[in-house]
Amino acid sequence: MGFMRTKYWATQWAVAVALVWGPHLPALAGEIRGKIILKGNVPANPVVKDLSADPNCSKLVKGAVQVPMFRVGPNGELADVFVSLAGITGKSTGATAPPAVLDQRGCMYVPYVLAIQTKQTLLVKNSDPLLHNVHATPTAPGNKTRNEAQLAGGPDLKFSFDAPEKFLRFKCDVHPWMFAYVCVSDHPWFALSGEDGSFVIKDVPPGKYTLEASHRKLGDLKREIEVADGVVNVDFVFEAK
Repeated sequence: MGFMRTKYWATQWAVAVALVWGPHLPALAGEIRGKIILKGNVPANPVVKDLSADPNCSKLVKGAVQVPMFRVGPNGELADVFVSLAGITGKSTGATAPPAVLDQRGCMYVPYVLAIQTKQTLLVKNSDPLLHNVHATPTAPGNKTRNEAQLAGGPDLKFSFDAPEKFLRFKCDVHPWMFAYVCVSDHPWFALSGEDGSFVIKDVPPGKYTLEASHRKLGDLKREIEVADGVVNVDFVFEAK
């Protein structure tokens, strides 16, 4: 009899908790983790030996400058791969996301590749003691070209883009070796692989998706995945051409 009474009150308590807290319980969400590997001979990165386009750069930078098209670890770990859920639009939270930062340092753009959302603020800084010009050259309809000079110690330049676009190019016309590439997403479920080749995409709603991994020089790889309330592990292997 005591067991039945205890079970009854436990059931009533569970119902009460569900009624009070149910609307406030967090929605289920999953996490996508993985690693990007490059197999084959790693292509050589271009080396800029002549910085004479600006004598001030020659004074600032000692030695040659290497353009980091391929950032590869000792075991083929591939960085700067844009990993994103494909085919999702109109879910951007970029207008309220913290600003991303692109710096000009040592006569190079840093980082070489970064990722933001549509309508997210991108701050472009000039940490060099010399003049740069920031020239955004998008190709997607809805994203506007801009070309502005930025003095040493000048205020940050603010950019944002309305349309998704992979590897939107920034360049400096004063220093023709300076490039950066910005991946613009229309939703928050993306990541860039790090130096160890790993990536993490958090808070993914449960469902079936196409996961796409994109490298600017090596192209795209796709995997069909299903996300539930937990971690999904997805690895990609690029082949060096």
